[in-house]
Amino acid sequence: VRMSGGSRSTEPWGGFDDQLIQGVGAAVIDMENMDDTSGSSFEDVGELHQRMREEQEVAEEAAAADADGADDFLGVKGLKGQLGRQVADEVWQAGKRQASRAFNLYANIDILRPYFDVEPAQVRCRLLESMIPVRMITFPQKVAGELYGPLMLVFTLVAILLHGMKTSGTVIVEGTLMGTAIGTCFGYWLGVSCFVFFLAYLVNAQITLLQMLSLLGYGLFGHCVVLLVTYNIHFHFLFYGLWLLLGGLSTLRMVAVLLSRTVGQTPRLLLCGSLALLHMSFLLYLHFSYHRILEGLLDSLEGPDPAAMERVARDVHEVTLNATARSLGRAQ
Repeated sequence: VRMSGGSRSTEPWGGFDDQLIQGVGAAVIDMENMDDTSGSSFEDVGELHQRMREEQEVAEEAAAADADGADDFLGVKGLKGQLGRQVADEVWQAGKRQASRAFNLYANIDILRPYFDVEPAQVRCRLLESMIPVRMITFPQKVAGELYGPLMLVFTLVAILLHGMKTSGTVIVEGTLMGTAIGTCFGYWLGVSCFVFFLAYLVNAQITLLQMLSLLGYGLFGHCVVLLVTYNIHFHFLFYGLWLLLGGLSTLRMVAVLLSRTVGQTPRLLLCGSLALLHMSFLLYLHFSYHRILEGLLDSLEGPDPAAMERVARDVHEVTLNATARSLGRAQ
């Protein structure tokens, strides 16, 4: 092997290596240039695309808000985003506070506590005072502003009426007696109190509705005693005596209190005369007419007596048969 041949054989390979090295360098430089230029172009396109999407979303939200605002005349549905949620939350919280305040006002037992906060000794003293008329009417007499004693007296009167109906032999039909007794007693107490208070307002008497309810309620103590005695001891003379004594004393007590709180002869006569007439007449009604009216009511609710109808039909049938037999016997 000759050296010249070897040298010739190595030249092409050396030229290929030089070209390969130059080509690699050129390729590296070109890739760097391509990375620099291409990266900047792709970022610009992405930002432009993101900006277009944001503008499209804003336009869609504005169109939806305009459509909701056109559909709802109050504009509530048009409130979008955080502002709408805050306004709706404030409205809900305000309504919730008002509702809870109203519920607590009517459901709180402390509102009624002052009207029933009374000692048993005070109730006993006021029951005795309701039968003792006052003498001094030159200055307004004190009236108790509580409802415990009057309410208990009304329920006691209901129990006495039921006791009187049972002792008289009246048949109880599906709770009619209790309902009628409660309606009668509470109707008189509330109705007459409101009526007298209205008259007191017209004549400018210094008394409130609460004081009138308490005054008339304690005035029923005499009625309870009279009816309890006369339902067990049936004497008309005894009733009239207790009616004048106990009923008259309780009525005079109420009249004296109203006289001390009213100015003028005509207003006093109108107010006190109406109260005395209603209170004394109510006791007469409970003793004489209440049982009869209630018995008539029970008879009307029961309807006609089927046994009586059967008796009448059977009697008529027997009379017809006897008359037919007699006519046949005479014919023979």
